[in-house]
Amino acid sequence: MMRRRSQYSFKCGSSSAAAADPVRLVSANAVVIFSRRSCFLCHAVKQLFRGMGVNSMVYELDEYPELERLLLAGSAAVPVVFVGGRLIGGIERVMASHIGGTLVPLLKEAGALWL
Repeated sequence: MMRRRSQYSFKCGSSSAAAADPVRLVSANAVVIFSRRSCFLCHAVKQLFRGMGVNSMVYELDEYPELERLLLAGSAAVPVVFVGGRLIGGIERVMASHIGGTLVPLLKEAGALWL
């Protein structure tokens, strides 16, 4: 099966991210999305950022069960979005911020948007 190329930066298939400190993973990039491949809400949030021209670092939790346990602590709520090292939340918070006009300033402050 052939995979499509994406404009996202993905970290999959390596155990190094799973062993890494989640705080370091989040603070290393302007926008970090913790996602699952089968989650349509995760796809929607990734598409939102892509449509805005934001290059997100995406960690597919399907590949990192240890990281998933640390990050979600029993909750099944994905996506989990961080901007500028700060937790934004799930799709509800991201969309509310986008509609309310507060997402773009956060992205600019984090250095994820140049406009």
